[in-house]
Amino acid sequence: MLLLAAASSLMAQPAALTLAQAVDSALKNYPSIRVSQEQINAAAAGIQLARTAYLPRIDALAQANRATRNNVFGLLLPQSVIPSMSGPVIGSNNLGSAWGSAIGTLVTWEPFDFGLRAGNVSLATAARAQSEAALQRTRYEVTVATVDAYLTMAAAQETVRAAQAGVERAEIVARTIDALVNAQLRPGADASRAQAELAAARTELIQAQQAVDVARATIAQFVGGDPARIAISAPALLQLPPERTAEPLNVAANPIAIEQNAVVAQAEAQLHVLERSYFPRFYLQGSAYARGTSAETNGNLLGGLNGLAPSVQDYALGFTVMFPLSELPSLRARESAQASTIRAQTARAEQIAADLRARWNVAAATVQGGRAPDRRQYADSGGSGAHGRAASHRTLSVRSRKHR
Repeated sequence: MLLLAAASSLMAQPAALTLAQAVDSALKNYPSIRVSQEQINAAAAGIQLARTAYLPRIDALAQANRATRNNVFGLLLPQSVIPSMSGPVIGSNNLGSAWGSAIGTLVTWEPFDFGLRAGNVSLATAARAQSEAALQRTRYEVTVATVDAYLTMAAAQETVRAAQAGVERAEIVARTIDALVNAQLRPGADASRAQAELAAARTELIQAQQAVDVARATIAQFVGGDPARIAISAPALLQLPPERTAEPLNVAANPIAIEQNAVVAQAEAQLHVLERSYFPRFYLQGSAYARGTSAETNGNLLGGLNGLAPSVQDYALGFTVMFPLSELPSLRARESAQASTIRAQTARAEQIAADLRARWNVAAATVQGGRAPDRRQYADSGGSGAHGRAASHRTLSVRSRKHR
């Protein structure tokens, strides 16, 4: 029974997470990463869609109808309401109807396009590159947020220990002063002040415990699971890291900057597509079809089901050129708008680079200030202990890496 109780007690205790385990779990479980991965899959499908424009288009048709055969001379403007009619004008004007049928295929292929289809493929490729950069940026942000929450919890736990020690010290002082006051060796005001200091110490302890719970909930947000079962194991964080010279900032390697550069490249690809749009479109076409009718050229009608089966066949080969003459003003306006978008995204990339440099300088100054000897001495005299200083310094270090 004792063994079973001990085993159940061990199973009830949450397993302590290391920093690497917390990051790995966040990268696997956080939904925003899966969203970015699916966006990459959608962009890859967009590339395949753009490449299908190189394939010929094949259309098939089959129909049967029952209609009158009255035909007239004259022009009918292009429209989609009145059906067209073939055959001679026989001068009839009655409601006699005949069977008609048709079946056929049309193959259309664009042999060359002055770079329009290649531009669309490049645009789809740029969209996939932007999605991949967004995934890396999301992974980067999730990693930094998880590490920051982990170090915050480590620092908060050390703060709880220091606050608990402060409460115990305040309780001892309060009991001592109460004894002296009861012996009329100290004034009652000293007891009131000691009780106020004890209340303040207890308030600090409650606030520190609340900070631990908030940090635990933040970690659970990224790694998943019940916040009450989140525990960390970070003994190495309780030691100050060795001093070293800060690495130079490489803005171009930052995932945020990489993503913005991919946005600029995608906008440039879109402009290239617009520039390739105002060109003639050449189509090579071939058709094979057959038709049937129960109406004869002399006006007679064949009885029964004559005309329901296509009986007269034809084929055709041709070359068609289309040129959108009236689209030039709209294309010029769209190109101008896209060029403005490119300039705006380029300026945004420059702004991101400037912000990253500024954040890096602030983080480096913060770390340097945390290493100052007078600040260490002040921290030593403040009662937080080496553990609190180490955890706080680790927090500053990860924020430095975050800004970088």
